Amino acid sequence: MAMISNDWLPALKGEFSKEYYKNLFAFVKKEYSEHVIYPPSEDIFNALHFTPLKDVKVLILGQDPYHEPGQAHGLSFSVLPDKADTPPSLVNIYKELHDDLGCRIPNNGYLKKWADQGVLLLNTVLTVRAHAANSHQGRGWEQFTDAIIQAVNAKDGPVVYMLWGRPAQMKAPMLTNKNHLVLTAPHPSPLSAYRGFFGCRHFSKANEFLVAHGVSPIDWQIEDI
Repeated sequence: MAMISNDWLPALKGEFSKEYYKNLFAFVKKEYSEHVIYPPSEDIFNALHFTPLKDVKVLILGQDPYHEPGQAHGLSFSVLPDKADTPPSLVNIYKELHDDLGCRIPNNGYLKKWADQGVLLLNTVLTVRAHAANSHQGRGWEQFTDAIIQAVNAKDGPVVYMLWGRPAQMKAPMLTNKNHLVLTAPHPSPLSAYRGFFGCRHFSKANEFLVAHGVSPIDWQIEDI
């Protein structure tokens, strides 16, 4: 696993000496040696590499990495450019962005532009075996990503959380900072988007909150490639 080297390190270094993390590290190392695992090991912590803790303005919480070739690269909901079609959930996110803010629907699903602006695109589980959804659940990643969420919750400045679907919303009790905004909606997957994700207007609400607290808004427009 690629090392964390920015300001996330002091926030998380206490986790590395805990028994659960030692077990998780050994499990993940063995999985990479015996199976095809996504994302590539050097991309596991990309959400943290691309979005330093001091820069986090928005946290969008996903669940499991994509488990087919050329998709997962360490950012929730994002896929590599030129490698994969835009996944169905992200198609629906783009539809909501179009209806909410008038964003054009791009021809790719690469969301690094959001990460570079302070959108922490975090999955609750950071690795997965190829073609086997949820195969690394319950191995310790959840405890580690809870520590990430807790570090964000401790920030003084304004942060917006977008919790889509029940698994993400189960993290809401951790979010106790009165300076932050918690937004919830059904998951954007085709199975549930029509139950209230469409029309939630989370993107405009996030920007309104940030601007109201003196923070620059997110430019949500993903460009064509």
